[in-house]
Amino acid sequence: MGSEPGMTLVAGVDTSTQSTKVIVCDAETGAVVRTGRAAHPDGTAVDPAHWWRAFQEATGCGPDGDPAGGLLDGVAAIGVGGQQHGMVLLDEHNAVVRDALLWNDTRSAGAAQDLIAELPGGAAGWAEATGLVPVASFTVTKLRWVAQHEPDNAARAHSVLLPHDWITHLLRSDRGAEPTTDRGDASGTGYWSPSTGEYRPDLLKLAFGRDLAVPRVAGPAETVGETVAGALLAPGTGDNMAAALGLGLRPGDVVVSLGTSGTVFGVAERPVADTSGTVAGFADATGRHLPLVATLNAARVLTAAAALLGVDLSTLDSLARSAEPGAGGLTLLPYLDGERTPNLPDAKGLLNGLTRGNATPANLARAAYEGMLCGLADGLDAVRALGVPVERVLLIGGAAASEAVREIAPALLGVPVSVPAPAEYVAVGAARQAAWALAGGAEPPSWPVSAVEVTAAPTKEIRELYGQVRDRALALLK
Repeated sequence: MGSEPGMTLVAGVDTSTQSTKVIVCDAETGAVVRTGRAAHPDGTAVDPAHWWRAFQEATGCGPDGDPAGGLLDGVAAIGVGGQQHGMVLLDEHNAVVRDALLWNDTRSAGAAQDLIAELPGGAAGWAEATGLVPVASFTVTKLRWVAQHEPDNAARAHSVLLPHDWITHLLRSDRGAEPTTDRGDASGTGYWSPSTGEYRPDLLKLAFGRDLAVPRVAGPAETVGETVAGALLAPGTGDNMAAALGLGLRPGDVVVSLGTSGTVFGVAERPVADTSGTVAGFADATGRHLPLVATLNAARVLTAAAALLGVDLSTLDSLARSAEPGAGGLTLLPYLDGERTPNLPDAKGLLNGLTRGNATPANLARAAYEGMLCGLADGLDAVRALGVPVERVLLIGGAAASEAVREIAPALLGVPVSVPAPAEYVAVGAARQAAWALAGGAEPPSWPVSAVEVTAAPTKEIRELYGQVRDRALALLK
């Protein structure tokens, strides 16, 4: 598989929770010319070796990353986007100490509460220091959990990386070089400050009980190494930061992503600090900031509703569209896997307002879509409250293809909604970063993104009823 005539090729890798996806693009236009994919094992704790094997399977590369004859043949630069927060502990010989704890592993919820209590100022102190208030998702809490529950593994640990850092490091021809990360992914650890651009080793030590080596934070368009084939390596970044790059976000744009998890994020020029912990004050991959709200429950709410009704997703979609807005008074609080925002790792879902009159498959289906989207609409309100401009929502993720989602989302979100053409935007963003590292300059290259506009009349009463149900449930849980 040789280079396409007249093109300079760059590659983007998305090492996500469920799979590795790789795309090869024209560096000038962003046009996708090759793709590859391989699955990851399920679970919230995974041996990182699975990610490397999936990369090899998706690209046809050898054990050392040699691309000869494979998907990456002729590629001039590579960027890696990865699931945020995952804890990869390495010993002094760079061997993996234990399975990586992923973002969706909630065993460190108690550790998060302990860390909040132990820092002067509590939640406000953490928000000021790191832009975050600890929850089970963040790396800093996972380090505390290992220190408390696995002292032998903790004693072996020499350094800690994030998933994208680990894959980027394995791609280097010189694996003895210092590992690197980027400011976007570093901002999700809980021991790096978006305000100062520096690590907080005191907070890492607070969590783990001693110092650990951490990767150097590279500049947004820095070249951090080369592969064995001579391709340049971009710094890589976290998945949400890569998606923002892939979508070409500009001020006023806010993404609502409906994937395994739900996210709401927009570009900001200044760091934010939300003492409630609802909005994570992440950095982005360009030198700006990426305030973000995350939920644990998005598209999986729909698959759960489909399973409950004994139908496929296409039928669930049709059922939801056949019901009236408001689902006959049914409201679903969709905390099916616990929840991260609000921070309720042990919460359960709640179906409110059920009567003999509204107990129909169509209303239940509609309530699932409305509940999922109301949770993300709350996230949009939280981002807006911190001064982030919200002029347009870009709706992405697997569930964005749903006709019911496209009909309901504009009514609940209350702003114009665009649905970009389906694409692997994390991988696209990683490829765009690779093109930036290759070309240099103050800003990444401009790649077009096509989108369709979707509209609907606002239905504030659905949000109001959802808010009442949510607030009553939160009062009971407290």
